[in-house]
Amino acid sequence: MKRLITAAGLAIGLVSLFACQSFTSEHSTLARVTVDWRGDGSGDHASSNGARLRESHCAVDPKKIPYGSKVAFPNATCVAVDTGSDLVNRKAARLCGRNAAERNAIVIDRFFETKQKALAWAKAHPHFMVVQVRTPDTEAAY
Repeated sequence: MKRLITAAGLAIGLVSLFACQSFTSEHSTLARVTVDWRGDGSGDHASSNGARLRESHCAVDPKKIPYGSKVAFPNATCVAVDTGSDLVNRKAARLCGRNAAERNAIVIDRFFETKQKALAWAKAHPHFMVVQVRTPDTEAAY
């Protein structure tokens, strides 16, 4: 009987642990970070949905990171507002990843106002980094 109670308590504890984790809206993930800038073949509006992008914006796969999520990089926090086919199919990660974790990483495209700022940031930071993602429903809880 004592084993049954202990096993039941353990099962309840594990279920509640996993249930809490499944509803969490803030997490860290490995990402291949690429850069984009105004005028990079996109004209005045650089986003796929026609919105005017700013330096505080980034593009993501919306199935992995919902629009409106905040993505924290080492030196800035950006809002996910755009997407693209290369982000969804993770082209940059698949092509330059050196191991399985890098090849399976999500891809995030940071936006900059100028090419010089974008290339300077890309040169000063690693291609792959762990980013913190906070989804919009987390923001409402704070």
